[in-house]
Amino acid sequence: MSAADWYAHKSLGDGLFWIQERFYQSDNRANIWLLRGTHQDVVIDTGLGLRSLPDYIDSKGLLGKDPQRKNPLLAIATHAHFDHSGACTSSNRWASTAQSDREIAEAPCPGWRARNYKVKAVQPTHILQEGDVINLGDRQLTVLHMPGHSRGSICLHDRDNKLLFSGDVVYDGAMIDWLPYSHVSDYISSCERLVGLVDSEQVDQVLPGHYNAFGAKRLHRIATGYISRAETCPAKFSTFAWRTLAGVALRAFNPRSAC
Repeated sequence: MSAADWYAHKSLGDGLFWIQERFYQSDNRANIWLLRGTHQDVVIDTGLGLRSLPDYIDSKGLLGKDPQRKNPLLAIATHAHFDHSGACTSSNRWASTAQSDREIAEAPCPGWRARNYKVKAVQPTHILQEGDVINLGDRQLTVLHMPGHSRGSICLHDRDNKLLFSGDVVYDGAMIDWLPYSHVSDYISSCERLVGLVDSEQVDQVLPGHYNAFGAKRLHRIATGYISRAETCPAKFSTFAWRTLAGVALRAFNPRSAC
């Protein structure tokens, strides 16, 4: 299967594109965001990496058709989980244990099996820190360190346009805080920070790591709802139990050869 077949995209206007992996039919299917600027373009999260994302972007002319006028393209992973970083770098343990053949509606290559899935890691050019600014020319994205879902989770905030690329820090679904390296108290602090962004009218729209985009009121409800639930004893016990099971599963698995 070619990259042109594996992905699909939708233009949201103003240089923003929403890309998804068509044949990865799972709640783990991550949103891939392409944002164009006047001096630099950026891809925020990169999906599984089963087919070439750059090839797809190029084949569809999403960065323009004149190679002499194309901007540099930067790839940013909001965190290191396989569903967001597979096309740039990944943990093979997460990639292999969290997928199943049932989630892949059409194999990306003959004989492909989820248990063998691995991607070649790359060396990042820069580790983003709180307060870093990615300058696209007419847009600036500010890095907000928001741990909890994972210890390195970030959001990217376009303050001028009041857009928040939230990764897995927040989306319109059950927020996961029981994975290895998740931390509930950090997650509560991050959600309090999200509430503060809404209260100070710094966010109008959230472009999340999964599911559909949503507005500021919904962000406020999701964040405050998590804070209320996470502080209860049953929720704390459930988080501990799920983290223990996830850790056992990872230790028991030994990834094999790549496709």
